[in-house]
Amino acid sequence: MHPQHGQLRTRLESVGIDPDHIADPGDAWRLLFRRYGSRVTILDRYAIEAAVRGIALEELPPNLKAELAQEVLESQFPGIELIGESSAAPIEVVPYDPHWPEIFAEWSDRLYDAVAAATLVAHVGSTAVPGLAAKPIVDIQISVPAIDDEASYVPAIESAGVPLRSRDPQHRYFRPPADEPRVVHIHVCSAGGKWEQDHLLFRDYLRSHPATCEAYGTLKTRLAAEHRNDRLAYTDAKAGFISDIMEEARMWATATGWRVPGAG
Repeated sequence: MHPQHGQLRTRLESVGIDPDHIADPGDAWRLLFRRYGSRVTILDRYAIEAAVRGIALEELPPNLKAELAQEVLESQFPGIELIGESSAAPIEVVPYDPHWPEIFAEWSDRLYDAVAAATLVAHVGSTAVPGLAAKPIVDIQISVPAIDDEASYVPAIESAGVPLRSRDPQHRYFRPPADEPRVVHIHVCSAGGKWEQDHLLFRDYLRSHPATCEAYGTLKTRLAAEHRNDRLAYTDAKAGFISDIMEEARMWATATGWRVPGAG
C-alpha cells in the first residue's frame, strides 16, 4: 500500500487487518465502514483494491471502479435500488449564482401544485447557501408524510420531467435524463425524519457561518478538479468534512433552539 495512505493503514490495523496481507479487499473495507462510518470512502476502497492487485490506484480500470462504487453504495445505503443508468457527466463546481434561488422558486411553485402530499418543499444543498461555490444544479427537498407511498408523489414528479433514479429506506432521488440539461435534483424524504432535519440543518449552519462556508467551497472546488469524472469519489471525499460540520451544527442547533424551518 502506497505510503500516502498512512491513515488507511492505521485504520486497517485498528480493525485487526495487516495492510500488507489483505485476504479480501471487500471484507476489509466493510470492516472499516462499520468502525468509521462515512469517514471511510470509495477512495479507500480503491486504494485497498489497488494494493491487493499490486497496481497504482490510477491504474484501476473504469469497469472495476464501477463495480466497487456499486459495492460501496450498498454498504452506505442498505437496500438501495438504482434505476436507470448513472450519469457520466463530469463534475463542475462554479462560483455562486444569485439566480439559483429564482430557479428554486419556480420549481417550488410547480412542485407544491403537483405533489399534493408535500408538507415542505425546500431549497437545500450548496446552491441554497449564498456565496458558496457549487455544482450548477439546484437541489430540492420534498417532505412527505409517508415515503413508501410512492403513488402520492412519484408520478407527479416524473410528469415534471425528472425521473426517479434511486430509492433507499430514507429517501428517493430524482434527476433529469442524461441527455437533457440538469437544472435540478429532487430528493423526497419523510416529514419529521432524520434526512429532512440533517439537510436543512446543514444548509442553515453554513448560511450562518461564513468561514465554514468558505472552507467548504474551497474543498469542493479542489475535489471537483481531482475527481472530475468520478461522482461518487467526489461526494465521498467530502464526507469527513461534512461529518465535522454536522457535529458542530448539532451543538449550534441546541444552543440556538434551531428547528426545522419552512421552505426556502
